[in-house]
Order: sequence, then structure tokens, then C-alpha cells
Amino acid sequence: MPAHMRKNRHMPKEKMDVRSLGKLFLFCKSYLPFILIAALFAVGGAVCTILGPEKIGDLTAALTEGVMRPQGVDMGAFLSVCYDLLVIYAVGALAGYASQFLMATVTQGASKKLRSSIDGKIGRVPLNYFDRATKGDLLSRVTNDVDIIAQTLGSSIANLTSALALFIGTIYKMFASDWILALVTVGTSLFGFLFMGIILKTSQKYFNRKQTDLGIMDGQIEEVYTGHLIVSSFGGTAFEKRRFEKTNGDLFVDNARSQFLSGMMMPIMNFVGNLSYALIFIVGCAIALGGNTQMLPTIMSFVLYARLFSQPLTTFAQSMTSLQQASAASRRVFEFIDAEEMAREDGKAQKPEKVAGDVEFKNVRFGYSPEKEIIHGFSAKLRAGQKVAIVGPTGAGKTTIVNLLMRFYECEGDITVDGVSIKEMKREDVHALFDMILQDTWLFGGTIRENLVFNQKNVPDEALDKVCEAVGLKHFIASLPMGYDTRVTDELNLSEGQRQQLAIARAMVKDSPLLILDEATSSVDTRTELVIQRAMDELTKGRTSFVIAHRLSTIRNADVILVMRGGDIVEQGSHEELLSLGGFYAELYNSQFATV
Repeated sequence: MPAHMRKNRHMPKEKMDVRSLGKLFLFCKSYLPFILIAALFAVGGAVCTILGPEKIGDLTAALTEGVMRPQGVDMGAFLSVCYDLLVIYAVGALAGYASQFLMATVTQGASKKLRSSIDGKIGRVPLNYFDRATKGDLLSRVTNDVDIIAQTLGSSIANLTSALALFIGTIYKMFASDWILALVTVGTSLFGFLFMGIILKTSQKYFNRKQTDLGIMDGQIEEVYTGHLIVSSFGGTAFEKRRFEKTNGDLFVDNARSQFLSGMMMPIMNFVGNLSYALIFIVGCAIALGGNTQMLPTIMSFVLYARLFSQPLTTFAQSMTSLQQASAASRRVFEFIDAEEMAREDGKAQKPEKVAGDVEFKNVRFGYSPEKEIIHGFSAKLRAGQKVAIVGPTGAGKTTIVNLLMRFYECEGDITVDGVSIKEMKREDVHALFDMILQDTWLFGGTIRENLVFNQKNVPDEALDKVCEAVGLKHFIASLPMGYDTRVTDELNLSEGQRQQLAIARAMVKDSPLLILDEATSSVDTRTELVIQRAMDELTKGRTSFVIAHRLSTIRNADVILVMRGGDIVEQGSHEELLSLGGFYAELYNSQFATV
């Protein structure tokens, strides 16, 4: 085996995750009436199937007796049995269809509920969960894992119920008909169960690994495709290809082993079934040669019973394979659904009645992990309407301060807006106080209008014209064939600067009392930056705004500049005041404009 396919993972032998399957069935409890009705239909179909061989035995007996009698076959009795068979098999087919239809309804409903639960959960887990997980892995749980669960729900429950009823009913009919042939059939099938148990025990760990590998692969694909230009420009294509081949090889090995082992179930059960047929004929003929002349109808019935008996065993084997995959998928889905959530805020009702914009940081301490503190006792008092710039070297804690201000993370100490602690406000109320424009633009695949008025109601075109003119987009939008109703697609070929302008215009439409700009003009050229800066000056009038900037030329007109270094404020003041100090800010500023 190639080296990239060998795993150096020491995983314990794994069993089917019954606990996760139990959570899945509890999750589907609202569909229990449909499941029970589907199970009843499945049992009804199985009963009809069991009655068939007995009627075929009656047909064989009628033909045998007719051959032996001078008057021949009693066609009335023969046709009566045929009609009975037709009705039995027709009712069985209808019951089977009804069972599958109901389970299809359950499957689609449960899949929708699972995806909705995951979507709702995303808004309730703390942001640090996404610091540890890749987007691709989460997408894999929503798509691949939920699809596997849906397929299992759609097939396994009804099939297992029908198979169980068929299994029990067939055993009863066999022993009622001839206990010797029944023992032969059941005894042969025990070998199949023995091998199936061994296979299940061995293959489960590979099903678990396969689902994990899929999540890793989806994460890698999402990362590389999103950052394709960076990968290419750094010559990392070969490296990423090797990394993908490693994951693809791992997935290939785990998938091949799981499918190889589970694929052994069907051939083994078929072999057991064929062996049962042969033994039935051998033992039945031996009994007939011993003097039992009525054995022929019994042998014919038992051949059908043996087929029916092997059918549920085959179904068990297939369902076990599906349940193995579903248990691995359920474990991953419920790991996320059961993940720790942010504290509930039902009792919080405080918020500023009319926001002026006074903001105060009181001895704020924070670390993304408990053992590594990033912000060390940050304190600052900012007045309403001030333009506050936060500067400092990379890793100083600038963006972290903004994340804490928005309550994306919880911190020690306190942050107040107009004297009200943001910890006493609901998170959505805190978020509603801010417009936020980030360095990385986010546009979705709707129209330009939908992107601009995102989550806002009744925004007239006049308001859109005003903000688009302010950020320098009005001429560009006027040149589009459908104006604001043009869809944002790859064919539109928006530049990074235009995407950033749209993001800034979206924040201006929201018009919240506080504003956060995190390197908002980093993707635009100098001319566009001047247009946006003028728009920002107009936008920030009367609003408290926080500007994170590396280009210090963009924040010279800030009312207050907070200079951060190592998680602390080391200097504070206006641009002129800080330059006159000749300290760390002056060093940063001069280094950007020093001639080589």
C-alpha cells in the first residue's frame, strides 16, 4: 500500500454508535405516528408474503391429487386458490407501497428538521466554535451526513420492520409445517448471523473514519478553491495537490475497507440461502423415500419459505450497512447540535432608550484560550460622536477589541454604551447598535439591491442613489443593464474595490448609531479611497465610529487615536498630540513614510 494511504491513527475498535441512533430516533419522535402506521403496513405486507407459500403448497397439492384421480384436476378449487393468491399478493404490494410512501414523508420531514436545527444552532454556538472547526467540515455535516441519515430513514426502518415480521412469521409457518426441515433452514442461517456479527464489529471503525475523512476533504476543498489565487501565486499548487491526495487516499482506503467488509454480507447470505435450498431438497427427499408420500407439496412450500427466510436476513445485512453509516453520520451531526451554546438571554431587557454613543471600556481582559491572554486590562472612555482610531502592529489586539465591543466573545471587565453594560443587553440588541464594515467583503448571490438593503425593509431607490453616489458607485450601477436589479454573479466581474464600495454602501443604508470600520478601504485604489473617505466623513458625523487602520494616513483626522501594543493602550490622543510625543505612534507613522 502506498505510504500516503497508510494511516498512523491508533483508533480503538468501534461499535455501531447506538447512542447516536437513539438520539436520531428521539429527534424524529414527532413523526412517530407516521412511523408506526408505516410499520403496520410493512407488517401487513410481510403477512401477505408469508401466506403465499402456503397457497402455492395448496396449488401443488391440488395438481398432485388431480393427476392421481381419474376425473382429473378440480379446476374450481384450483382457480379459487389462484384468486386467493392474486388478492394476497395485491394487498401485500399495496401495503408495501403505503409503507414506503409514509417513510418517504418521514424522511423528507426529518431531513428538513435536521438541516433547520443545524442552521438554527449556528446562531447559538459561540464564535470560538468556528475558530476550531473548518467551514468545509460543517458543510459536510449539513449535506453529506444529513443525506446519509435521510437515506437510512427512508429505507431501513420500513425494511427492518417488514423483515422482522417476515422473519418471525416464516419461522412459525416452517415449524408448523415440518419441524425437521425448519431446523435445517434455521440451523444453516445461523452461520450467516455469525459471519454478519464479525463483519459488523470490524467494519464500523471504517465507516466512522470515512465520514471524518469527508469532512476533512470538504474543508480542504473549500479552503483551496476560495484561496485559489493565493495558492497559485505562492506556487502552492503542488503542495495542496499532495495534501489533497493524502486526504483522498485516506478516504479511498477507509471507504474501500468499509465497502469491502459490508459487501461481504450479501454474498454470504446468498450462499446461506442457496445452501438452505440444497439441504431442504436433500432432507425432504430422504423423508419422502422413507415412506412419506405427501412430502412434495411440503418441499415446494419450504423452498419458498427458505427464500422468504433468507430475504429478511439479506435485508438485515443491507440495513446494518446503512445503520453503520447512519450511526457515524448521526454522531457527527449531533456532535454539532449538542455543542455548548451561548447562555440564554431571555431575562435581559436593558438597552439605551436613545443612543447617544458614549462608550467605555472598563478593565477589559480577554484571551481566545484560557492560558493565553491577549487583552490585558484595556480601559478607555470615549464620548458620543467621536471618531476613534485603533492602531498598532499586527497582533496588538485591534480586531479583538472590536469583536468584544460587538459581543462576539465574552470578556472579563465590562463595556458600556451610554452607561448600559452590553452584558445586560441581548446580543441582537448590541449588534443592532453598529454598522460594521470589514476588510473581507461579503456579497451573496442576489441582486445589487438585495445586497444593499440586506435585512432592511422599505428602502426607496432615492436612498440607494444617495449612498451609492456617496461611495462613488452611482455611475457604475447606472451603466448596468438592469441597474439595482442586476444579479451579483461571476459574470458581473466586480473588482475588489467595487465589492468593498457595495459593502460600505450597505452599512450606510443600515444607518446605525455606532460604526466600526476594520480596514474598510484596504481594497480600493487611492482615488476611490478619497471618495470613500469623504463619504465616511459625512457618515461619521454625529456617530461614534471605531476605525481600525494600518495606513495611518487615513486616520489623521480622528478625534482620538488609541495606540495598542501587546494588548494594552500605550498611547492615547489626537494625531498631532501623538506625533509631538515622539513615542510609539510617531515611530509607526514615520516608518510608513520613511524614504528608502
